[in-house]
Amino acid sequence: METTAPSRTVTGRIDVHPRGFGFLVVHPSGSDEVLSAFIPPPELNPYLADDVVSATVTASADGRWSASGLSLLKRPRQEVYGEVVLRKGAVHLRIDRDVANGDWPLETAGVEVQPNDAVVARIAEGKAWLLRKLEPGADRSLERIIVRHGLRRDFDAEVLAEVQHVLAMPHALGGRRDLRQVPTVTVDAPSTRVIDDAISVLPAGDGALRLFVSIADPAEFVTEGSALDRTARERATSVYLAGAMLPMLPEELSANWLSLVPGEDRLCLTVELRIDPEGHVTAADVYESLIRSWAKLSYTEVADYLDKGEVSEPMAAVREAMPWFRAAAARLAVSRAGRGGIEMSRDEARFTFDEETGEVSGIEAVRPTTAHTLVERFMVAANEAIAGWLIDRGVPSLFRVQDEPEPQQVADLAAFAQHSGFAAGFGRRLTPLALSAFDRQIAGCTAEPALRSVLRRSLGPSRYTVVPAMHFGLAARAYLHFTSPIRRYADLSVHRALKQYLRGRRDFVHEDPSVEQLAVHLNERSRTASRAEKDRHRVLEARVMAGHVGREFTGRITRVRPSGLLIQLDGMLVEASLPADALPNGPYQPDPRETSLVSASRTFTIGMPLRVRVASTDEQHGRVELALVE
Repeated sequence: METTAPSRTVTGRIDVHPRGFGFLVVHPSGSDEVLSAFIPPPELNPYLADDVVSATVTASADGRWSASGLSLLKRPRQEVYGEVVLRKGAVHLRIDRDVANGDWPLETAGVEVQPNDAVVARIAEGKAWLLRKLEPGADRSLERIIVRHGLRRDFDAEVLAEVQHVLAMPHALGGRRDLRQVPTVTVDAPSTRVIDDAISVLPAGDGALRLFVSIADPAEFVTEGSALDRTARERATSVYLAGAMLPMLPEELSANWLSLVPGEDRLCLTVELRIDPEGHVTAADVYESLIRSWAKLSYTEVADYLDKGEVSEPMAAVREAMPWFRAAAARLAVSRAGRGGIEMSRDEARFTFDEETGEVSGIEAVRPTTAHTLVERFMVAANEAIAGWLIDRGVPSLFRVQDEPEPQQVADLAAFAQHSGFAAGFGRRLTPLALSAFDRQIAGCTAEPALRSVLRRSLGPSRYTVVPAMHFGLAARAYLHFTSPIRRYADLSVHRALKQYLRGRRDFVHEDPSVEQLAVHLNERSRTASRAEKDRHRVLEARVMAGHVGREFTGRITRVRPSGLLIQLDGMLVEASLPADALPNGPYQPDPRETSLVSASRTFTIGMPLRVRVASTDEQHGRVELALVE
């Protein structure tokens, strides 16, 4: 990228910082680099985050860029969250500071508002136009996040009318294989209402096992191109916002008509895998089916059986089948261990809520159980089998791929491991088997959650694409998402491709460009959902940690930034910031790879354990700030 010219005209996207300034983010054509130009507050005032603008960018003597002369080209964001303020007697809207840095004139259309009222408004003609006012007591931080990321709670009238039509459709057998006599169970958290996968295992009589993974069949009811389908495609995924869930499909379908509730006939797509005694999947059969779940089991119930042999009351109906579940999981574990990769189940931070008030009451680290591992192995095996089945038949689909990490990412991970007391010894290239060996090293240690956080970042994101390729983290030759079609549009798309082939279609286009266009859309919507979930998590973290101000913790450095360090607190899985200007012996600068924060006399390196104290919290911006305890 040229940096010698004093100025030039560019097109970029606006990124707003909650402290009142912003940046113009430019991706120059044909370059992997990103230009980030500072936008001073006066220039930023008329714009919103994600606005696409043209601007003049100028480089200073120290190489930093600044932007001026902004001109709006496109405004993707139509709605904003804000709070009412009075300025010189006029009503204005103080918009979410992650979206805008100024107060905009508010047109209330005759609705009475008071200062500090929370509202959602439409932006047009340089003003905010009131759409709705939040009720007293509403969770403002939740609404702010929903609107900030362009998410939707409700469904429009056309979609709801189609739901009523679907509810009138029968669950007909219609040539499907009838599996209702096969002992079939679902395994989920007790509170789960959207159940889209069921499992069965039977002996095959020659030492092999038959694993049935049966998945709800929304493609039978949601017609491609319908209002239901268009809405599901736009949403792309259900979004889980800790205490609130925004479904991809309306609840009447997702939690009732389609959900694999026990004792009810349900239409499914089933993949039946034949697993030999060494754990190899020797055959896969895919077909439309009719099932009836014999029992809804919780992870705790299944773990108690696997670990202690305890049979719960709901499990009694399938007691004779349960040893085969354990055998199938063990066989798949042996096969996966031989090729490498990592287990996807991991420690999670889970918020607890007061039953009476609904307010968040705490945060706890939840470790995956043997039941989580069993279900994960079955689902991964099903997803891999479907991917291979489609490839063998030349059917284009949405594959899930993850690239091998670059040598520098491998080096950074090895450095983090070393500072955490582990010898990675990867060499220049990380292989799936080396990854698996490292995974076993860190299992169960105090630093495991922090190490896994850095490990996932080093591996990089997975993505959807029509071009099949390896999923590195799973050491899978080909992989896709098949097992959650009620909650993810990618899975629904895979189901449609399967059903078309099963019903005789053969005129598929190799690596169909329309499938790749869908992949691009779903990747973006998945990133948006992930950002919203992280924002919500940070807000609730700050709300919980407000009760721990002044308390000391041990933590580990998981990321280095110019502004300071990110520390993951042991036991709570809370990630908080330790500002560089609060560290002794400064000033500090990050090294070129941002693996260490360095001053003339001291260095803080990623992986280093530190004793810290909670100094302050900011719920609105989801920040927990720490101070170093010497």
